[in-house]
Amino acid sequence: MSTSKPELMKSVTSGAEIRQTFLRFYEARGHRILPSASLVPEDPTVLLTIAGMLPFKPIFLGQRTAEFERATTSQKCIRTNDIENVGRTARHHTFFEMLGNFSFGDYFKSQAIAWAWELSTEVFKLPSERLVVSVFREDDEAFAIWRDEIGVPLSRIIRMDEEDNFWTSGPTGPCGPCSEIYYDFHPERGDQAIDLEDDTRFIEFYNLVFMQYNRDAEGALTPLAAQNIDTGLGLERMAQILQQVPNNYETDLILPIIETAAEIAGLDYHRADEKIKVSLKVIGDHVRAVVHMIADGISAANVGRGYVLRRLIRRVVRHGRLLGIEGPFINQVAERAIALSEDAYPNLRRRQSAIAAELTREEIQFLKTLERGEKLLEEILQRQPAQISGKDAFELYDTYGFPLELTQEIAEESGLGVDVKGFEAAMTAQRQRSKDAHETIDLTVQGSLDKLAEQIHSTEFLGYTDFSTQSRVEALLVEGESVEAAEAGSEVQVVLNQTPFYAESGGQIGDRGYLSGESVVVRVEDVKKEGDFFVHFGRIERGRLQVGDRVSAQIDRACRRRAQANHTATHLLQAALKKLVDDSISQAGSLVAFDRLRFDFNCPRALTAEEVQQVEAQVNAWIAEAHEADVMQLPLEEAKARGAIAMFGEKYGDEVRVIDFPGVSMELCGGTHVMNTAEIGLFKVISESGVAAGVRRIEAVAGPAVLEYLNLRDRIVRDLCDRFKAKPEELPERVSNLQTELKTVQKELGGLKSELALAKSDQLVGQAEPAGQVKVLVANLESVEADALKAAAERLLQKLGEGAVVLGSVPEAGKVSLVAAFSQEVIAQGLKAGQFIGGIAKLTGGGGGGRPNFAQAGGRDPAQLPAALAAAKQQLSEALG
Repeated sequence: MSTSKPELMKSVTSGAEIRQTFLRFYEARGHRILPSASLVPEDPTVLLTIAGMLPFKPIFLGQRTAEFERATTSQKCIRTNDIENVGRTARHHTFFEMLGNFSFGDYFKSQAIAWAWELSTEVFKLPSERLVVSVFREDDEAFAIWRDEIGVPLSRIIRMDEEDNFWTSGPTGPCGPCSEIYYDFHPERGDQAIDLEDDTRFIEFYNLVFMQYNRDAEGALTPLAAQNIDTGLGLERMAQILQQVPNNYETDLILPIIETAAEIAGLDYHRADEKIKVSLKVIGDHVRAVVHMIADGISAANVGRGYVLRRLIRRVVRHGRLLGIEGPFINQVAERAIALSEDAYPNLRRRQSAIAAELTREEIQFLKTLERGEKLLEEILQRQPAQISGKDAFELYDTYGFPLELTQEIAEESGLGVDVKGFEAAMTAQRQRSKDAHETIDLTVQGSLDKLAEQIHSTEFLGYTDFSTQSRVEALLVEGESVEAAEAGSEVQVVLNQTPFYAESGGQIGDRGYLSGESVVVRVEDVKKEGDFFVHFGRIERGRLQVGDRVSAQIDRACRRRAQANHTATHLLQAALKKLVDDSISQAGSLVAFDRLRFDFNCPRALTAEEVQQVEAQVNAWIAEAHEADVMQLPLEEAKARGAIAMFGEKYGDEVRVIDFPGVSMELCGGTHVMNTAEIGLFKVISESGVAAGVRRIEAVAGPAVLEYLNLRDRIVRDLCDRFKAKPEELPERVSNLQTELKTVQKELGGLKSELALAKSDQLVGQAEPAGQVKVLVANLESVEADALKAAAERLLQKLGEGAVVLGSVPEAGKVSLVAAFSQEVIAQGLKAGQFIGGIAKLTGGGGGGRPNFAQAGGRDPAQLPAALAAAKQQLSEALG
C-alpha cells in the first residue's frame, strides 16, 4: 500500500456504519430494505447461500413475480471453495457480507452506474483518481456511460474478456455483462499498462451485473423482456479501504475476534510472525462463519452443509493447537463474534445457547479425534517408510485434522520426509470435488420450464378447499423436454393452470391421483413445485394428452387424509417435545408421507424411554381432546408476535399461513392438515435415534397407519409365540435365556479353539530352524482365530527362548490373520516385529503393525498366504543367519 494515505470519509468508518450507510442510501432512492436470507438456501442446487443475489433467483428466472421493483440487502454468505487461501491472502474469506442493490425490470445501466459512483465518491468519499472501472469488451453502452456521463478517464476504463466480465447463470438462461469498480492503492504507478489482476495494487469492491440477455442451447443471445440489475459491494473490502488497513482481517469486523484468540494463546497479533498471524486469521474468519451457520439451524454432520460446518470448526481447533492452545477455547472466541454482529443479526444472541452447545460438543469430540490422529501418525512412523506418502498425509489432514506442516514437523524429528506433491494432488482433487458440488449457482435447473416461464401462467393451488378441479394443460414434458402431445404409456410431467394437488414442500410429499379428459387418463404419482409451477409427474394410462386440453384433476382422498393426519401429528409431536423435554428444541427436518412421519429435531442428547412414552401419551391426549384447527393468513411479524413457530432455514413471504390448535400448537405452515385433532385417531412412536451430532429423529405413524403397524407387530408376536411355545408376556425372558446360552456356548467354543491352537503350536516347536544365534519358526495354523493365533505365537516364543515366530491363518473366507513375535536378541539384530509383519501382510493384500517385539496384521487374499509365509521364512533366515 502507498505510504501516503488519502483522506477518506471520517464519519463512516466502522463496518456497522458502512452497512447502514449503504442500505439507507438505496432506501432513499426507492429501494426496499430486506433482511438477510438464511445461510440455508431455498435453492436445492447449492448447499449454502453463496451470493447476495441467490435469494432472488426465482425472480430473475421469471418463476416468481417480485412484490417490489427495487430492493437492497446486506446478505450473509459462505464460500469454501478457496478455503486454503483464508488467512494467507488479504481478502479471502469463508464468511462475508455482500451489500447489494437490485432492480427487477425497473432502472438499468445508466442509473445503476450513476448511483454506484455517487455512493463511492460522494458518500464514502473515495477519491475519483483512485478508482478504476472495468467493462465487458463488447459492452460499448457501459463504456460510454462511464466515459461520457460519469467522466472517468479513458485510461481508467479497462475492457475485460468474458471470463472476467460476463455473468452467466449456467450453460443457458439469464446472463449479461458486468462492470466493476476497483480501488487503486498505488496511483503513483501511473495509468500505463494497468493490470487489474495485480492484487497488491487493486481491490475490486463493487460489481454491477447487467442481466439483459437470455442464452439458449445454441449459445444465441436474445434480450430479456425485463432487464434486471444485480450488484454486490463487499462489506469487508470497503472496510479495509476506509479504515486504511493492509487487509480485511485487520478491520473492526474481524480484528477483535482475532485479538480474543491471541489473548487466549498468550500472543500479541501485531508482533507475531506471519505463520502465527495466518492461524489467528483463520480462527477469526472461521468463527464468524460457524456462529452464523449454527444460528441458522445447521448442525455438524458428515455430509452436506453439516460437513462444511464440522470442517470449519475442526480447522479452528487445529489452528488453535498450532498456537499452543491445548484445551477447549472456541466458545470464548465465539462470544466476541456474536457481540460484534448481534445488532445487525439479533438471531445470534437468541441462539447463543444452541451455538455454545454445538461448538462445545464438536470441539471436545475433535480433540479426541486429534489424539487418535496422533496415534495413527505414530503407527505410520513405526512402519519406518522411506517417507510419509501423500495419501497418508492427506488422510491425517482431512480425517484427523493434522495440517501438513505438523505432519512434516513430526516426520522430520524421525528423519523422514513427506510426499508433498502427492498430498497436494489429493488436496486439489478434493477441492475440485467441493467446487463442482457446492459452489456454482445453477439457474437452469428444470431448464425446459425456465424457457416456458415467460409463455405460461403460474399454477393456482386450490387444494386447501377443493379435492378436484377443472384445469387446462399449460405445459407438457417428456424426459425433461417440452412437447406438444404425448401418447399412452409415456412418462410425463404436466403443468396445469390450477390444481388441487399438493406439491411436495415443507417435508410433506406430493398428492397422488388422476388427470382425466374425454379420452385420456393420467395416473399422477407425485407433484413437485418448481418456482410458481406445480409439476405433476405421472404416466398416461389411456389416450393422448396435449397442451391446451381440459382435464379433471382429482386427488386420491384417502392418501390426502393420511398425509393430513401425519402432518398435524408432527406439529403435535414438536409441541409435546418442547413441553416435556426441552423448550429450546427446534425442528431440523421432517418427512410427512402417507404411511409414516419422521421428525428431526435439535437436541444434544438421546431421549429416555420414559420421555418417549410421555411424549407419545401427550400427543394422544391432545388427539382425544378434539382440538379445532384455526387456519389464518397473517403478516409475518404479527404471526411471530403471536408465538407462531417458524422453521430455521425456511423462507417466508410478508403474508404467512398459520396453523393454530389453540393452547397446543401454533406454526407457520403451508401443508395440509386435519381440521380437528380427533380426525387423527391414534399416534404411535416407532423409534427414537440419533442422525447427526446434536440432531435426534423420531419416526412414528398416525391415523390408519397405526392399525397397520399394530397388525404387523401382532403377526410377528403370534409367530414368535408359536416358535417358542410361549405366551407373549413370556417372550422377553425366553429370548434373554437364549442369548445367555449362546454367549456361554460361544465362550466355551473360543476356549476350545485356543486350546486347540496351543496344542497345535506345541507340535510345531520341533520344526523351528536355527538362524545364527536364534531359532526361526514360520507356520500356517489354517483356520485359527486371531486371538488364538496371538496366544500360540507368544507360547511358541516362550518355548524357543531366543527366536522369531511368524504364524498365519485363514479364520474365515476372504480374511488372513498374521502374527509375529520376536525376542530381544532378534530385535538387537535390527528386526522389528511391527515393520516386518506389515511388509508380509502386503503380500496378502493387507497391512498392519505394532511393537518391535510383537505385532499383528491382516490381509484379504488367502490364496497368497503360503507364498507370504515362505517369504517371511526366507527373509528371517537371511537377516538372522
